[in-house]
Amino acid sequence: MFNFSKRVGIDLGTANSLVYLAGQGIVLNEPTVVAITTDDNRVLAVGNEAKEMLGRTPGNIMASRPMKDGVIADYVITEAMIRYFLDKACGQSRLFKPEVMVCAPAGVTSVEKRAILDATLSAGAKTAFLIDEPLAAAIGAKIPIANPSGNMIVDIGGGTTEAAVICLGGVVVHSSVRVGGNKLDEAIQNFVRKKHNLVIGDNMAEEVKIKIGSATKLKPSEVSKMAVRGRDAFTGLPRTVEVSSEEVTEALSEIAQKIVSAVKGVLENIPPELASDIIDKGIVMSGGTSLLRNLDKLLTDSLGVPASLAENPLLCVALGTGLALENLDLYKRSVSRR
Repeated sequence: MFNFSKRVGIDLGTANSLVYLAGQGIVLNEPTVVAITTDDNRVLAVGNEAKEMLGRTPGNIMASRPMKDGVIADYVITEAMIRYFLDKACGQSRLFKPEVMVCAPAGVTSVEKRAILDATLSAGAKTAFLIDEPLAAAIGAKIPIANPSGNMIVDIGGGTTEAAVICLGGVVVHSSVRVGGNKLDEAIQNFVRKKHNLVIGDNMAEEVKIKIGSATKLKPSEVSKMAVRGRDAFTGLPRTVEVSSEEVTEALSEIAQKIVSAVKGVLENIPPELASDIIDKGIVMSGGTSLLRNLDKLLTDSLGVPASLAENPLLCVALGTGLALENLDLYKRSVSRR
């Protein structure tokens, strides 16, 4: 029997959303930001266009992130966003409704899972499937999850850090903390405000994190500085200060330790047989925040287990979601559907 429906995998991230179209691969990678008008709740822009509006909108327009800590914070806006992604991936005039698989953090409640599935169906999906984020990340990182040996994946995104041990195609132990890239940005904002009396926006904080941020102390030869622009907390006037990478490392240390604790929590709860597998194979890191300089080194030093980055860490979850959708028979035990 022919199936004319397109199959779409969506990685609904707190910071970025990626869309995978079966047979084509990743077709969309945009920030999870929606701009709406406050008077009639009309969606004006989604993705890159809306991100540029963050912190710059007039009174009647609101740009916001509808996902908080990996789950839906605003149902109506999330539904509009999923509809936008489906229109972009499948075309606006659809004869057949697409089958859609979305991934969610492993620690979400059944109510939060239902909210994601309902929003996907309301946005125009024929069937909605849900897969655990660590499982999708492991599939995307090309980890042989069906084998009877343990593999550990740590997916560090914008809103959550998910650490999981996967064996025989399922999650054996997992820990999810609502700490990720956004909390690192906040830490930089708070630090710059405290030390330099300068108020900076989310985009500026993210730029600082990417350019000079590090999870461990840098060698003197690697230390760099960066000009940071913002508003003076006292005078209210625009001002620029210079921030060094050493200061940023200090600002990020507390959040980086929380990420280490989440991973440690999983390692402490695994059966001894799986522990020996993980010591042999190490920890695989995925997600955008895993790209923070020296975060793999911090995990390796703190836990005594080698940690390494997956290939394409930003795309792992989206690729895994798409592959699970293309091979549903293999993964149907690990997927819930509506």
